[in-house]
Amino acid sequence: MPQAVEAEAKNERRLPQRPVGRDTVQERVYRQIREMILNGEIEPGQTITLQSLSDAFHVSAMPVREALRRLMAEQALTVVFGRSVGVPVLTRDRLRDLCRVRCEVEPLAAAWAASRITPVGLGRLAELLDRMQEAAAQKDGRLFVPANYEFHFLIYRAAASPALLSIIESLWLQIGPYFHALRASDNWREANVAHQALLSALRRQNAEEAVGALRRDIADAAITLTGLLR
Repeated sequence: MPQAVEAEAKNERRLPQRPVGRDTVQERVYRQIREMILNGEIEPGQTITLQSLSDAFHVSAMPVREALRRLMAEQALTVVFGRSVGVPVLTRDRLRDLCRVRCEVEPLAAAWAASRITPVGLGRLAELLDRMQEAAAQKDGRLFVPANYEFHFLIYRAAASPALLSIIESLWLQIGPYFHALRASDNWREANVAHQALLSALRRQNAEEAVGALRRDIADAAITLTGLLR
């Protein structure tokens, strides 16, 4: 077996079955793969193939191919080799650029959310923070990364701005998969300190403190990732 084929077979990730209905199949497949990236289900270093996705979603290759094309255009995925795709390699320049933009855009959503988030939303944030603290103690990426995603996006959706939310989702598609790499550091514990401060600020409807806590969270993660890239 050629070396490239062997590597492809070794690194390919087996995906859970995710049947997709026939209505608006193309859009639903795109959304499903997008959610997998945002949730951390597709990690750096893993590869997936068009065929494995078709099998997992119980659809033909055409809607999967179109979804992958869109996600590659959004820089969320890239061709690794052959028909395999994966998360693009994160360079220090790209990380620096993403951090700079995130520090401007995401805190704006937190500021808007401060006066809009509901008591139910605040209760859910507290539950997610408990889950992230447990995950950080266990260094459990399968638990931390999805909870971290839900925590942040519950806040961003509370800002009630679809335009701003779309921009933030685009940024997370490019950086989110790398949050798994922070498992080996102490960043998750530090992140939870910022998360606690953010939740506290939102409870008091203090937009300025919410902005500061979120910027701290983003900057700390970027510093840790930069060190890991070295």
